[in-house]
Amino acid sequence: MIQESPAIAFSKQSSSFDQIEEENLILQYMRKRIHDHCLRFFPAKAKILEMNCGTGIDAVFFAQQDMTVVATDVAPGMIDTLKSKIDRLKLNDSVSAQLCSYTDLPVFQTGPFDVAFSDFGGLNCVQDLKPVVAGIKRNLKQGGVVTLVVMPKVCPWEMLLALKGNFKVAFRRFKKGGAESHLEGEYFKTFYFSPAYIRRVFGEEFALVELEGLCSLVPPPYFEFFPVRFKRIFKMLTRLEKSIRFAYPFNRTADHFIITLRRK
Repeated sequence: MIQESPAIAFSKQSSSFDQIEEENLILQYMRKRIHDHCLRFFPAKAKILEMNCGTGIDAVFFAQQDMTVVATDVAPGMIDTLKSKIDRLKLNDSVSAQLCSYTDLPVFQTGPFDVAFSDFGGLNCVQDLKPVVAGIKRNLKQGGVVTLVVMPKVCPWEMLLALKGNFKVAFRRFKKGGAESHLEGEYFKTFYFSPAYIRRVFGEEFALVELEGLCSLVPPPYFEFFPVRFKRIFKMLTRLEKSIRFAYPFNRTADHFIITLRRK
C-alpha cells in the first residue's frame, strides 16, 4: 500500500540515519560537495530556512559557520532526534526545529530569511512543487537565495543496471505518476524533476545562479561497496566529476543536481 506521506518511513529511520552516512563514503563525498556549494552563495551570518532537515546534519554544519537555522521536517522522529542533538551540542541559540511540511510552510516570526535550503532529494517526495515555492516566497528576502538538491529524471548509473536485467530500477525515474519507493517497511511515491522544471516553477522572479551535477560520474550512494572495493577508481572519478560538474549534460544527468537561484 502506498503511503500518502513518507513521514512514517523517515521517522523509523531517524535513529540510524547518522550512522548510515558515517559508514558510507559516497554520502560523505556528496555532503561535502553540497556544503562547499552552499558556502559559495550563503551570506555571512545567514538566516536559513531548511526544509526536510532530517536529523540536522546540515543545520549543525551551518550553525558551526556562524549561521542561524530554522530546521523543518514532516517526520516526528527526525525532529525529535534533531532536538536532542541541539541540546547535546548546545545549539539552542543558532538552531531551532519545527515539525511542519514544506508544502504548508507558515510565515515564520524569525523570518524573513536570507536562504531557503532543501537537501538530498527531500523535495522529490511531492508531485507538485508549486505549494513549496509559494511557502518559500512568503519567507524569503528580496535578494535571498534558494539552494535545492534534487533528483533528476536521468541518472546514467541507474540506467546501466538494465545491463544486469534490473529494468525496474534502471528506468524508474521515467515512470509516469512517480516511482514506488520502499523504506523501513513503508511505501511511498518518489517524483523526479528537471532543472528546467525547477526554474519554471520559481518563475521570472528568480534568476539561476549555479547548477551542478552530483554523482554523474561517481556512483550513487547505494553503491556503497564501490569506494571500498575500487579506491583508486573512486578517487579518480571524484576528481573528474569536480572538473565537469558545471558542464552540460553532467549538470543535469546525475543522481542529484544542486541548483541555486536568487530572488531578484
